[in-house]
Amino acid sequence: MDALAEALLAGAGPDELERHALPAEYLAAHLRAADVDMFAGIEDRDVRKSLQVGRVPMPELAPDEVVVAVMASSVNYNTVWSATFEPKPTFDFLERYGRQGGDAARHDLPHHVLGSDAAGVVVRVGAGVRRWKVGDHVVVSCVQVDSEEPATHADAMLGAEQRIWGYETNFGGLAHYSVVRASQLLPKPGHLTWEEAAGVMLTAATSYRMLVSDKGARVKQGDIVLIWGATGGLGAFAVQMVKNAGGIPVGVVGSPRKAELLRRLGCDVVIDRSEIGLGADAAPSPERTIELGKALGREIRRQVGEDPHIVFDYIGRATFGISVFVVRPGGTVVTCGSSTGYDHHFDNRYLWMNLKRVVGSHAANLQEQAECNRLFRLGHLSPILSEVYPLAEVGEAARLVQENRHTGKVGVLCLAPEEGLGVTDPELRSRLGEARINPLRTTTGAAV
Repeated sequence: MDALAEALLAGAGPDELERHALPAEYLAAHLRAADVDMFAGIEDRDVRKSLQVGRVPMPELAPDEVVVAVMASSVNYNTVWSATFEPKPTFDFLERYGRQGGDAARHDLPHHVLGSDAAGVVVRVGAGVRRWKVGDHVVVSCVQVDSEEPATHADAMLGAEQRIWGYETNFGGLAHYSVVRASQLLPKPGHLTWEEAAGVMLTAATSYRMLVSDKGARVKQGDIVLIWGATGGLGAFAVQMVKNAGGIPVGVVGSPRKAELLRRLGCDVVIDRSEIGLGADAAPSPERTIELGKALGREIRRQVGEDPHIVFDYIGRATFGISVFVVRPGGTVVTCGSSTGYDHHFDNRYLWMNLKRVVGSHAANLQEQAECNRLFRLGHLSPILSEVYPLAEVGEAARLVQENRHTGKVGVLCLAPEEGLGVTDPELRSRLGEARINPLRTTTGAAV
């Protein structure tokens, strides 16, 4: 471990941290451009084979950037997409970004450091950074934007130069250090540990924009909200947000074990998808889609008495046609992804003749992320951490997500030597209680 990291873990203050030089290299989970074709002709693109953990060069710092010593990170689906080189190799993103020249050229490298979540400590600030200083405890947003682009100032997610850090850019969070723009930073909730805080921003903020923001479905009191994959990283936050808004979450899961976890989250209605005949990765025919939609609709009406106002769908091809069918007339299907495939099919009659809406949503702008982070800081949202791996085993962590054997979020310890560190507001933590903070874990530090 380098001297700066040792000083940080020993509790050094800002002045001492600034006296230690940044290391020339640091440990990071990364891909190699030379491996892009390694899965050619292979059906199982096992991410454990493509994800490397080793030392990479420390990049130069741009004036609007900071270096964060990453205490913990987490695995997202974009980690899996990156490591399978599908739907396209992320080196294509880096090469296109690098063509802009200037500071962007640093990103076009023969290695790609992954990770779109992080919690840690600021250890360097660029010359143009005003709001952050060395020693600040932060969480990192996954969204990088161009502040000189006009669209950014209306809604950053509409900007042509908006990119997802650690997926469409280099220097991601699954590492001992990360280089990020200052506009990606938010204050870490003081009552959360490093690993708890590191698993919230990408998925929780995405769910916030989908459901709460005026850019999304705008959930309100009494709304019935169907949530596919309700114990996943997005779905488990969606359940909490619907409850906070006074709505009625209807969660769909794939096993009795996940159904029990969902009840622990406080979900009002829990439906096991196998009970309505929907397989894990099925892409049903048009006829089968209507049949499944009717079965799901009957079950929702049996338990709630009405059809859903909103359907929260990130599953994609396997569920989207059902979502369009089952949402009530005038209702909204909001989507942010397609984990089972991007090629969606649905019967448009049920959309246009019933005045339904489909809303596309992607990540969240900084204001939406700040509002979401505020809910964590107040204790109104809880992390959904289920398991934690060391950085050396990031391949196993990603494999768990790749095979959909996880619940909630899978955390990764980076510089933090163990779980349970980083709490600066023990009073709030004690008041909330461990069961509320970690609803998907039986005891602190132990996965369900």
